[in-house]
Amino acid sequence: MGIEPGVYTIGPESGRLLIRTTRAGLGAKAGHDLTLEPTRWRGEATVADPASSSVTVEVDVESIEVREGTGGIKPLSDSDRADIVRNLRDKVLNAREHPTITFRSSRVDGTVESFHVEGDLTIAGVTRTVTMEGRAADGRVRGSTTVVQSRWGIRPYSAFFGTLRLSDEVGVEFDVALAPGA
Repeated sequence: MGIEPGVYTIGPESGRLLIRTTRAGLGAKAGHDLTLEPTRWRGEATVADPASSSVTVEVDVESIEVREGTGGIKPLSDSDRADIVRNLRDKVLNAREHPTITFRSSRVDGTVESFHVEGDLTIAGVTRTVTMEGRAADGRVRGSTTVVQSRWGIRPYSAFFGTLRLSDEVGVEFDVALAPGA
């Protein structure tokens, strides 16, 4: 079953956005690879011939939560999760001044089943172009892109005098149902 042409409202009720970080540095064994997920986001996907298709998404930075932490010397505690979220919101993304992350497509190429979406991603008040790869099947759209934090002026989180830090590259994945009434 393919995806019917139309305009679809998307958000947490129709799918997931995941942000995946990895560790770097001499102290990487002590840290965790993280899976983060915003719980408040919304968007609109217009499905037509690829050139007429589009997508917009707005993420509430305050809603980003830690879903999983793998690796590390010990499992993530609730306190660790709270510290990560606080650092992300206050120090990394400056949620007070920049409460949303937005994406607005500028070009869609390919087919409905396999496509590339290029657009403007705004993080912490800085806008840069990104390209996402995606596939559609069975009423769902799945895809991913890599965001290099430093392109947006974001200094990847570090601790212990830089011996433990997050990699500059962060993976972003989406899995969204595009169904009538979604």
